[in-house]
Amino acid sequence: MPVRVPGRLFLRNLVEKRGLLAQLVRRDFEQRFVGSAVGWIWGLIHPLVQLASWTFLFQVCLNTRLPAGEVTQNYPLFLFAGMLPWFLFSDTVQRSAASILDQSNLITKTVFPAEIVPVSVFLSCLVSHLLALALMVGAAGVFLNQISIFLLILPVYILVIGLFAVGIGWVVASLHVFLRDTGQVLSVILTFWFFMTPIMITESKYPVWARFLLAANPLAYLVRAYRDLLLSSRVPDMGDLLIAATYGAAAFLLGGLFFRHMKRGFADVL
Repeated sequence: MPVRVPGRLFLRNLVEKRGLLAQLVRRDFEQRFVGSAVGWIWGLIHPLVQLASWTFLFQVCLNTRLPAGEVTQNYPLFLFAGMLPWFLFSDTVQRSAASILDQSNLITKTVFPAEIVPVSVFLSCLVSHLLALALMVGAAGVFLNQISIFLLILPVYILVIGLFAVGIGWVVASLHVFLRDTGQVLSVILTFWFFMTPIMITESKYPVWARFLLAANPLAYLVRAYRDLLLSSRVPDMGDLLIAATYGAAAFLLGGLFFRHMKRGFADVL
């Protein structure tokens, strides 16, 4: 009796439907900026405006200063480096919620592997992420005279974010088909999650009783690693990578199983 390898069908669909996946990614990216005068540049304008707003609030108004032990004393770059993994994760999850409904015609009228839709959302968000990442690397080179050779391992962390985001994306996308309030609930959860992630302030600012929230937050490990890679020459803690990768693999596996179970009823609802 042949041994069933978990995820084999999913990987086969990715390979066999790679042309369709590429079309979904291109269409998704283009639709986000259709009719826009500056096109994909909006993908950079939005995070830069948020960066400027948060810098003004925390550094100018609240006089936030980074402690001596941090990777840099440049608060805007410290903030920008922390924003990058969060935005890739949150944009993927938020946009995945409605992705199955958006592609309902394909799912109901053709033999279509619905599980690749959240994957295409992640890849589309990844394009904007890479543009912002290039801007971040350039800024670190200009203002900090710092470009680390360890940036070569950054794709590993991007992969971990992808596993985690797609796994959760599968869950919220399948729930949203049956429960249309899922998007609203998700927005509340992500707002709370954002402030439990050390993006605008350092981990030392969190009260002792709340430190367990940081330890249980996979994004905290990824934010820390991004800052190490982008703003310093030190190697991120491999223990942190192992913890984040465990979260990512677990979310990907459990999310995939949940999606596979729920998609049996998609045709009846869509």
